[in-house]
Amino acid sequence: MTKTLAKLGIGCGLSITLLASGCATQNIQAYQDTTPTLDMQQFFSGQIEGWGMFQGRNGEVKKRFYVDIDATHEGDNVIVLDEKFSWADGTKSQRIWRLTQQADGQWKGVAGDVIGEATGEVVGNTLHWQYLLELPVDDKIYKVNFDDWMYLINKDVMLNRSVMTKYGVELGSVTLSLHRK
Repeated sequence: MTKTLAKLGIGCGLSITLLASGCATQNIQAYQDTTPTLDMQQFFSGQIEGWGMFQGRNGEVKKRFYVDIDATHEGDNVIVLDEKFSWADGTKSQRIWRLTQQADGQWKGVAGDVIGEATGEVVGNTLHWQYLLELPVDDKIYKVNFDDWMYLINKDVMLNRSVMTKYGVELGSVTLSLHRK
């Protein structure tokens, strides 16, 4: 009985350790000195196209897509991103983001399928976004958290990796390559 309880205790301790390390996130300040420096107004201006995929938590590619983005500005601190998605299965979708730079340099974003506001911070070549999204799957809508990291590679290319979670459990990830036309 004592050996069984000891094994159970070790198993629980290991599970808690693995769970806690799975929740760890990057520190945006680690990108302070990276270049080129991301200028949101400059990169998100004009026509941008991207190719991406959604992978389940086991790494299997579940969906592929192309996105055409028309990026315009309203004044000095608002960027509008009109994203038109073409999915490999032939379906189409659209999301329109309104990104607003705050007085403290942070960014806020709203879109029709985002619950509340997305919050973001730019440091060096990196943008870190977090938001809650209504995600349609079959005939249901799921509310999932996005932890979105975007890295400027050069003035015309950005790579994006997003991890989707629900109740702290990873559902999958999105990888996207954006190119200014």
